[in-house]
Amino acid sequence: MTKAPKFREFIAEAKTENKLRILCLSADPENSEYFHTAKRIKTEGPKLGHEVYIVFIDGAYIKNEDGVKTIHNEKDDKGFEINDSNTIAIVRGSITQKDSWQDLLSQLEKAGVSCINNRTCVNLCADKYRSYLRLADYGLVQPHTVLIPNKNGTDKAFENLDRKYPIIMKTLRGSKGVGVIFIESERGLDAIVQLIYKESDDAELLIQEYIKTDFDVRVLILGGKVLASMRRDVIKGDFRSNFSRGGKVKMFKLTEQEIEDCILAGKAVDGHYVAVDFIPAKNREKDRPYIIEVNSSPGTEGIEEATGENLIKKVIQHYEDKAFRTKTATEVGRVEVITLEGVGEVSANFDTGNSARVMIHADKVEIKNGMVSWSTKGDNSEFSMPSGKYKSKLIKMKKYERGAVNATTFERPMVHMNITFLGTTYKDVECIIDDRTSKTTKCLVNQRFMKMANVMVNPARKYVVTTKYMLEDAWQNRQTTV
Repeated sequence: MTKAPKFREFIAEAKTENKLRILCLSADPENSEYFHTAKRIKTEGPKLGHEVYIVFIDGAYIKNEDGVKTIHNEKDDKGFEINDSNTIAIVRGSITQKDSWQDLLSQLEKAGVSCINNRTCVNLCADKYRSYLRLADYGLVQPHTVLIPNKNGTDKAFENLDRKYPIIMKTLRGSKGVGVIFIESERGLDAIVQLIYKESDDAELLIQEYIKTDFDVRVLILGGKVLASMRRDVIKGDFRSNFSRGGKVKMFKLTEQEIEDCILAGKAVDGHYVAVDFIPAKNREKDRPYIIEVNSSPGTEGIEEATGENLIKKVIQHYEDKAFRTKTATEVGRVEVITLEGVGEVSANFDTGNSARVMIHADKVEIKNGMVSWSTKGDNSEFSMPSGKYKSKLIKMKKYERGAVNATTFERPMVHMNITFLGTTYKDVECIIDDRTSKTTKCLVNQRFMKMANVMVNPARKYVVTTKYMLEDAWQNRQTTV
């Protein structure tokens, strides 16, 4: 008789399963302006039973030895083990300063680490003009904005802006109020633009409508919900309100419209944990706010002071739930090559409408003594199954219904198969063996498998991540050419 586990042991095991391995990707701590949140994560994580490793992105690298992945700081040979089950990476804004630092983020994504936020979101938020265009696509209200294409394009840009002075000029990349300039005249605009281009030929600038206000609002969005909000008063003698520059902060109650637009702004950039900055409308109950920007790596110093809440603790607790640890999906085509163990390579249709099981064609099926014997003839078509005879253990007979009126019920055998895709083998995938002679595609991949493989289907493309080289097609093309 097997002894039941002690309650304390059971609880201990449960806690271990929920334990997170938290990475915080940050610049060197000497840059204290950007390091405050990293220090807060380092403090709060262990209190909740999680391991934390601060990754100093300048010099950091990833190793893969015998299937075990570790991330290392420049002088740390031991490193910190990472995996695709309980590792999360909280990304700080300094990562946008170098492409190689962002490449480290891409490596983590490929390793299956849940990145908060992913490279696409980080890049989008870092580029003020790209994010402006994206928010516009989602119908959000923003100050009118125009790109200055080059050092000779100032006049045309101001004409297209169609606003009176004063205006705001911004560098496309900048944070904490850096790279934001208040322009009061044409003369001032020309002088600043020429000065910037003198220092850098590849400068990227935009001009923006100035909306006079005494304060703006920052809202933290976590998992599609408002975590916290604060008012930031404009600094005396300045036009900016950043807490890092001395702006005063306090709690702020949002209207329903402001909540809705802030959540939508977070969705627009595919952000899981972001800050949305806006200027309230004069009539807040009636009109929509002006969205200023979305920050993919929000600091917490000011808003924790304003709310009096331990927001870093709440962020970490949020990601204790596996459901919120989303991974960056790989884009695939509607058709990709998979390998069925014992069968071979097959061009499978990644069918997002298939919520049932993986469907595999067989020309002939026989069920006897708990085994499924099935065979395929094979041909030279793109979707042909390899020719052969196969045998699999019968898991169960799956019932199906065809037709709405006078529906008929029929059964198909279910088997387990190992499927390899993009270098990963997925064990015991539930598959239905069926005669698909009348169908173009002989293998259908279902939603469940796509979720396991963490892929996103582009219906307009085929073979995005795999190759299907048809010798017959190549020969026919050659003959036509000759």
